Amino acid sequence: MPRKLKTIPGPSRLSKIIENLTRAPRPQLNSVKSLKVTLASRNDHFGARHFVKEDLPRIRYVNPALDIQVNKLPKSLQDSWQPEMIVEFRDGSTQTLNMNQKWSSAIFQELMDLGGGAPWQRWKKERIAAGLPIVDPPTVNVKPSQSMSTEEIIFGVGRPRTGAAAVLP
Repeated sequence: MPRKLKTIPGPSRLSKIIENLTRAPRPQLNSVKSLKVTLASRNDHFGARHFVKEDLPRIRYVNPALDIQVNKLPKSLQDSWQPEMIVEFRDGSTQTLNMNQKWSSAIFQELMDLGGGAPWQRWKKERIAAGLPIVDPPTVNVKPSQSMSTEEIIFGVGRPRTGAAAVLP
């Protein structure tokens, strides 16, 4: 009977989480004291909810002393309030970011423009000089088929827009 081939396991779940938390750009917010995010708990505010799920853990990892409050409130179809983020700076001033109908990457970029400082400006200049987007757009998790091109797999081109993609511009 032939020997069973040994397989090399892929990256562990923990290594994937750490890779996501430490990926570039590093969201260091030195001039920011606190963030207060208010959004719908379900069925609305898709970009804001994605920002809370994907980008806030990275921000927390890099800025452990930053006070972050997330208020997920129930929202019915009749309600018409919009998601917002209140950014409080170390000098005591505050600024409100409207997160309505925005992609999570656009929300992240606006926040970094406010509190990212010199490292963020350096990152932006390098990306613009290289002809790359400032923040990588979110990828679409699709199982590739043989008839799909690379652009269709990564960006979902040619597929019907569903979920958050159907709502956001």
